[in-house]
Amino acid sequence: MVSARDAARRLHPGTIALRIVIKAPQNIAGLVALSAAASRGGWLVMAGVAALVLVGAGLVTWLRWRSFTYRIADGELVIADGILHRNRRSIPFGRIQDVSIDQKLLARLFGLARVRIETGGGEADEASLDSVSLAEAARLRAVLRGRDAPVAEAVEQAPVRDTVFAMDGRRVLTMGLFGFSLVWVGVLFAAINQVGDLIGFDRDIWRDWAGMARREAMALATPLFALLAAVAALVIGAISGVARTFFIEHGFRLEREGDRLRRVRGLTTRTEVVVSLRRIQLALIERGMVSGRLGWSSLRLQTLGGSDDAGGRQQVAPFARDEEVTRVLAAAGYPPFDPLPLRPVAFGHVVRAALLRGGVPLVGVAIACWFLPLAGLALPLVAIPVVSALLARRRHRYAIVGTTLQVMRGVLSQRAWIVPLSNIQSVSVTRSPLQRLLGIATVRVDTAGAKGIGRPDISDLAVEDAYSLARALLRNG
Repeated sequence: MVSARDAARRLHPGTIALRIVIKAPQNIAGLVALSAAASRGGWLVMAGVAALVLVGAGLVTWLRWRSFTYRIADGELVIADGILHRNRRSIPFGRIQDVSIDQKLLARLFGLARVRIETGGGEADEASLDSVSLAEAARLRAVLRGRDAPVAEAVEQAPVRDTVFAMDGRRVLTMGLFGFSLVWVGVLFAAINQVGDLIGFDRDIWRDWAGMARREAMALATPLFALLAAVAALVIGAISGVARTFFIEHGFRLEREGDRLRRVRGLTTRTEVVVSLRRIQLALIERGMVSGRLGWSSLRLQTLGGSDDAGGRQQVAPFARDEEVTRVLAAAGYPPFDPLPLRPVAFGHVVRAALLRGGVPLVGVAIACWFLPLAGLALPLVAIPVVSALLARRRHRYAIVGTTLQVMRGVLSQRAWIVPLSNIQSVSVTRSPLQRLLGIATVRVDTAGAKGIGRPDISDLAVEDAYSLARALLRNG
């Protein structure tokens, strides 16, 4: 641990230039508005107003940089900021759950990085040091993680790193093809609508062209035309999925570093996250509707400190084969997922799911038949939720395997949880009115750091089995 007090430090001086560049679009918009207001006074007045705005923005940026300080005290990180109203925060090392480093595109050009400090007390970052040099970022992470070394020597002690999982360009490209998305098509048209006036885009001409194209298309409409439109949409969606995946997952590498896992990824925004093995609460294996059938899976680890993910999980193998997932699990100290010992939930799961999913469509078809007899042709579609309910019970299985609780569920896309019994914080048995009628119950399992949906709950067990499982989880945990 660090015993000597560290002198107060400021962020890297390059932070001033970086922030000026980042805020340049806002400043330019303000300059345009003020210049338009001062245009009646002539060019000298406009130039004076522009210079005043630029100097003022630069001065405020410099004052904010100068007022922000941080230092390493005895067992805590002390941060002070504020120009007029000063704030001082002290973060004990014992509360720090994770220290991550990321570099956005502009920060990489300046050779700077952001250090994000997470604690177990909240979902957001407790503190962020934006921006420091790469060497200072490594020093801070080493000290805040509690490595037993003097402050000046913390960076020099580089532990041995073993690569556990990595993705090359071909793997990232393959993953992107499964990330099909048409979101960027909408973004493109929205951008055209917003910047049309700036580039001289005449919406009336566009509307006339669209009307003419529509009339021609109606005259020439054929199944081939519809097929070409669908192919174009698929191509655009595939390209957007590949581009998004490439920017996020480029250079993905997971390494074992002592008792920690270190993940690096990103093209424009380079992120480096370190996960302590003792803070991992559970493992989640996910298989997509299409990619899962082709043997691809993803692995997330839920940590005590949380993450940017809505469920508080860190992605450690976004697109991997089963043997690669097993290798990453072993590096994290977890056993492989074994579906053979798992047992299904009660048959009441089928009845409840069929009533909830098929009851409303059945009532809707019955009402429609009252007014339109031909609506009865849609009656066979009601069987789809029933078949889905049968498959859901077959896929929803659970068991205590060794020292872990293993749960799986999902029909089209599947999820599998591995939860060490020692990490289970609470277990509750709940019953809805419909479950009471069917004699079934749900066992809800909670771990530290869990948030959002997607928890390892076991739905629709027989009441006796539910209470027996809850007692076993609490006894072994």
